[in-house]
Amino acid sequence: MTETASDNLSRKSGITAVVQEYGKKLFRFIRGRVTNDADAEDILQDVWYQFSRVVDVEPIEQISGWLFRVARNRLTDRFRQQKPRSLEDFVYEDEEGAVSFKDLLLVETDNPESEFLKQAIWDEFMAALEELPEAQRNVFVWNELEDETFQSISDRTGENIKTLISRKRYAVQYLRTRLETIYQEF
Repeated sequence: MTETASDNLSRKSGITAVVQEYGKKLFRFIRGRVTNDADAEDILQDVWYQFSRVVDVEPIEQISGWLFRVARNRLTDRFRQQKPRSLEDFVYEDEEGAVSFKDLLLVETDNPESEFLKQAIWDEFMAALEELPEAQRNVFVWNELEDETFQSISDRTGENIKTLISRKRYAVQYLRTRLETIYQEF
């Protein structure tokens, strides 16, 4: 089936509308996870390139979710290719201002000072996790640390996905508040 000129024009205007609507949000999301604007722009360009390669956008129910997932995948690819030089390279803020210590907690270090700092953060993080109600703690650990999907957790526990998302949100809010002093010390 060949694409007509009007189909091509409609597709281009649709891509332009998506870029205008999500461009700044995506850039801020990516920029919060990399060390400079140039890297953020490179990753954003990769996201737009992949989006432009999608033949039919109609089946994508949540364009924003799809775009942010592609951005996260590109960020993951970039982090796998680079070896960070300091522990600060592992800490980042998401679009909601939440600080992520996940990469910091899982980093392998060969520097005694970095290892001591990592252990102190682990201890504080684990103490904060233990303070959470069990249901919130489990959802957070399964989703964030073990990379399980909410669907997988729902299938295993029989809980509604929205309930699980809500529990994780409460856990994140508590952890963000509880660990804020550690973040400020960086």
